[in-house]
Amino acid sequence: MCEQAFEDGAGYHTVLAHENHEYLRRDICHACWEQQGDGAAERKGFISHWQGTYEAPPEAPPDAIQKDTAESLLRKLLETGDARWREASYILAVMLERKRILKVKEQLREEGGRVFVYEQPKSGDLFTIPDPDLKMEELEQVQIEVATLLEHGLPVEGEEWPPLPAEPAEPEAQTTEPVETTP
Repeated sequence: MCEQAFEDGAGYHTVLAHENHEYLRRDICHACWEQQGDGAAERKGFISHWQGTYEAPPEAPPDAIQKDTAESLLRKLLETGDARWREASYILAVMLERKRILKVKEQLREEGGRVFVYEQPKSGDLFTIPDPDLKMEELEQVQIEVATLLEHGLPVEGEEWPPLPAEPAEPEAQTTEPVETTP
């Protein structure tokens, strides 16, 4: 047997046999089958034989948008130092805590309120997240913002954020010519 990889569209033969108390499947290219396949059905342990055409699996399409993970987004938000992302950072930290990716290492009381110090156990990185003291009626809007950030990433200067969804193309209007009729 040549042991070469099958090419898309190439013919192959498969033999199923029972040898040494186990089932064995052998996929054989057409050329090797022509050389060694005669008499396969008479060999000891033979169960079945079939042939087919190899179809290569399709390549995985690249992600159109590289989506952030909650942890990478949290890191980016904290790097900006922008107070605008205070609530989103808090929600992301809580999400990561619930998934056991971050652990609360310490809770501090400061003049502005509570501050959580989270630790990423694998890397040892520390994240200082102030508690924004969210009200229940504010929570849904912050969750929508976090979902948008996870899907689209941080806003890029000069670009609209969040991006508007693509509108479906309008079908072209069909024009009809007036038809002249003769009496």
